[in-house]
Amino acid sequence: MEHQSCFHCGDSCGNHVITFQEKSFCCNGCKTVYEIFSENDLTCYYDLQSAPGAIPKEIQGKYDFLEQQNIIDKLLEFNDGNTQIVTLYIPHIHCSSCIWILENLNKLNPGISSSQVNFGKKNVRITYNSNLCSLKDVVILVSSIGYEPYISLEDFKTGKSNVNRSLIYKLGVAGFAFGNVMFLSFPEYFEVGEYWLEQYKYLFRWLMFAFSVPVIFYSAQDYFISAYKGLRSKILNIDVPIALGAAVLFLRSTIEIIFDYGSGFFDSLTGLIFFLLLGKFFQQKTYAFLSFERDYKSYFPIAVTKISKDGKEIPIQVYDIKKGDRLLIRNEELIPVDGILISGKASIDYSFVTGESETVSKKSGDKLFAGGKQTSGVIEMDVLKTVEQSYLTQLWSNDVFSKNKEDGFTTLTNAISKKFTFAVLSIAFIATAYWLYVDSSKAINVFTAVLIIACPCAIALSAPFTFGNLLRIFGKLKFYVKNASVIEQLAEINTIIFDKTGTITTNKKSHATYQGDALTASEEMLLKNTLRGSNHPLSRTLYDILDEHNIITLNHFEEHLGKGIEASHNNNNIKIGSASFVGNTSDTTVLNTSVHISTNNVYKGKFTFYNNYRKGLSKLFNKLKKEYDLVILSGDNEGEQENLKKLLPSKTKLIFNQKPNDKLEYIKYHQTEGAKVLMIGDGLNDAGALAQSNVGISISENVNVFSPACDAILDASKFNQLFKYIKASKSAIKIIKWSFVLSFCYNVIGLYFAVTGQLAPVIAAILMPLSSISIVVFTTIATNLLGRKLE
Repeated sequence: MEHQSCFHCGDSCGNHVITFQEKSFCCNGCKTVYEIFSENDLTCYYDLQSAPGAIPKEIQGKYDFLEQQNIIDKLLEFNDGNTQIVTLYIPHIHCSSCIWILENLNKLNPGISSSQVNFGKKNVRITYNSNLCSLKDVVILVSSIGYEPYISLEDFKTGKSNVNRSLIYKLGVAGFAFGNVMFLSFPEYFEVGEYWLEQYKYLFRWLMFAFSVPVIFYSAQDYFISAYKGLRSKILNIDVPIALGAAVLFLRSTIEIIFDYGSGFFDSLTGLIFFLLLGKFFQQKTYAFLSFERDYKSYFPIAVTKISKDGKEIPIQVYDIKKGDRLLIRNEELIPVDGILISGKASIDYSFVTGESETVSKKSGDKLFAGGKQTSGVIEMDVLKTVEQSYLTQLWSNDVFSKNKEDGFTTLTNAISKKFTFAVLSIAFIATAYWLYVDSSKAINVFTAVLIIACPCAIALSAPFTFGNLLRIFGKLKFYVKNASVIEQLAEINTIIFDKTGTITTNKKSHATYQGDALTASEEMLLKNTLRGSNHPLSRTLYDILDEHNIITLNHFEEHLGKGIEASHNNNNIKIGSASFVGNTSDTTVLNTSVHISTNNVYKGKFTFYNNYRKGLSKLFNKLKKEYDLVILSGDNEGEQENLKKLLPSKTKLIFNQKPNDKLEYIKYHQTEGAKVLMIGDGLNDAGALAQSNVGISISENVNVFSPACDAILDASKFNQLFKYIKASKSAIKIIKWSFVLSFCYNVIGLYFAVTGQLAPVIAAILMPLSSISIVVFTTIATNLLGRKLE
């Protein structure tokens, strides 16, 4: 009796087949999962891959511990009362079907708003409404559809450090089979006596076939799956020629031993898969090392203000924060760690974390979560746990909450690899047709050798290793880039736009003079405390200049982007900002940057600032002007125009009195004219412009301006090195192109020997990983030399 396979998980149903809607299931669990998918119109899950599911485990009562609040609090990474976020480690994630169903959990439970899968780490980050479903409900749901999460109660973690050993197992099987097949091929290699051939050749050939079966169906399965999915999506990916070559070798060899034409090419086949997997293992190990360095060394140069025991405000780096520290969070600042609100009126915007733009009010004693942004003045908080760098990285890289700038941008690798694969297949078929006509005995060898020797793995490797290494080098040099795509787009820019205040000017060493009516002690105290809540560069400068005053809690605080700040305490109110904002229409002077003040709707006076420009500014602009269009786009008045004309190259455009939206529209217009724009700002008023630009860089100078809008963060001390970083990005593209040239030369030579029938498939399989290794070595050495030049 022929055993039927389960429609859901693919296992044999044995003698107990459960039939539902003309489909066979091995157990009620698989049938139930299918029913869930069917009821929610999600049966296209099975279209992505045949029998992709897992058998659901018995879960009745298993997750009752998730009703205990102390456990829930430790497992959740975010909880504001309504919205909760948890990251679950799910070992069973293995294919595109898994990703698809886990990212459609919201269709199975309306309480789940979103779910994102990290395929490499085998985890899913789930955001849900705690009023509609609980953490237990979420875990039971994913378990019921065959994706039981791993939850360790010992350390209250929803994930674990797990090594995917499947590649090692496949490599082991291929290596074992390759060794045995080579051993069994020796009699025919050395043409031993007739006795051996007559007595044992059939046994040896069928043993070679037996060893090859697990290699082709297990060790090589990833290549076939990838090629199938690519062809199904009408894409010629790099695994198509490999899968085709392996399939042809296996079929031809099997036919040869069945009809006694010869011993086939099982040695070449097993050797091919073994060396391919060996190259893949090397690639995985090397890239994992680069990723490790990237994850743990790319600390953002953002800072936060720590309040010392004697009441002093000290800026510290986020990764120096310790449990028990007291932090000062200003208006528009990101909360870098979980903590307890101590004082101040907290109105937190968690859109960075949840995607929901509504602000949440908190009172003293409430818990605050990392990733929220304070939007209503200054608050103080006690730290509950230290910063998790990986969490900040995850927030920054979250494409759901940031504009995807890769739309319409084709990477260098994608542009070349498609043409490469098409060319290889064409050469293989033409060469095979030729040899079928000239000498059919060589045709199969030629076809397979061409597909193997011309494998574009080297092309696929060059970009990840080059960019990955450069990301690490940039991080060491305090230039923190979001991802590899940013480097590629940075190399394409032709226009650079700078904000003025806080970008080309420095907050340090700035000074100001006051003109107007003297401020009373209470007015100066109100001014000082209002400035304390703002992160604008001029506010920070003025705050540092003014005398110390008692700290008071403001009744009201509001910051109007591009205009100014207003606040009130008891019966007094104050406005700080532009002349028009505070109600002074008589001031028309534009000689210098000024901050005007009015109290209780009475104009008091203004502070006039004398800008200090960043070290090396003139030298930097003179280097940049040779290759780029330069623009200063400032929200300030024209007071500094003459100074800037003397300081900067003559071709630099100077545009003043620009509101945040004006900057965005300026960039958008020039992009329609063909400009590839790099925007450099301070991350506060420039968020829209940074998001609109092709590449947005935020300058950080002891201010927590961590923004989802920027693609890179540049430490202010490295501002004068900007030209070097852009130049290095261009050099990275050159390194990749040179690696393509090396790969092309290798392929041309290899193809010559393959097409002329002088290259055995197994030799081609040995040469292929060697070519990949040579590309990795070349790109790593080249980028390291590039890094030394930068230093």
